[in-house]
Amino acid sequence: MRAISENILSTLGWKVTGIFPNIDKSVIIFAPHTSYWDAFFGKLLLMQTDIKYKFLSKEEFFKFPLKYFFQLYGSIPVSRNKEYVDEIVSLFEQSDNLHIVLSPEGQLAKTDHWKKGFYYMASRANVPIIVGYIDYRKKEIGVKGVIRDTNDLRKTMLEISQMYEGVTGKKPHNFLLDKRFSKKNTPD
Repeated sequence: MRAISENILSTLGWKVTGIFPNIDKSVIIFAPHTSYWDAFFGKLLLMQTDIKYKFLSKEEFFKFPLKYFFQLYGSIPVSRNKEYVDEIVSLFEQSDNLHIVLSPEGQLAKTDHWKKGFYYMASRANVPIIVGYIDYRKKEIGVKGVIRDTNDLRKTMLEISQMYEGVTGKKPHNFLLDKRFSKKNTPD
């Protein structure tokens, strides 16, 4: 699978950057998420790793017949209730090797308020956050960095915002950093 995904990305003119860290568990955030193509390219990137991963997808997608596609793709349904963070933390506790992949924006549409569930999952499960990205302007996909200390929400979100500065989504007008954690809103 690794060779297939490398060939597809290379043929399409994409460059993989950053090294996937050698860790057993993490929450992988992947942004910008402005197009369904992001999932395709993200899957190709993850096929180049030797990790066990699951994508979080809206439970609305898990209706016949699409549910079979999403299950084969490696997705698990997420409901919009408050217990989903507990469910993911429980999955981490039950597994020796697991990486949960999701979009921090939580949707394709333009938003300047990212969902913070990924942060709470990582913090409560005591796993790092891997910051994955896709840049359509540069035709790059990969890992921007790893955040191991998730004890402070504001600090973590500021670090993530800095990593995503200058990254261009497929639909650039739909990608905004979380305005609550931008440099403009940070007291000196």
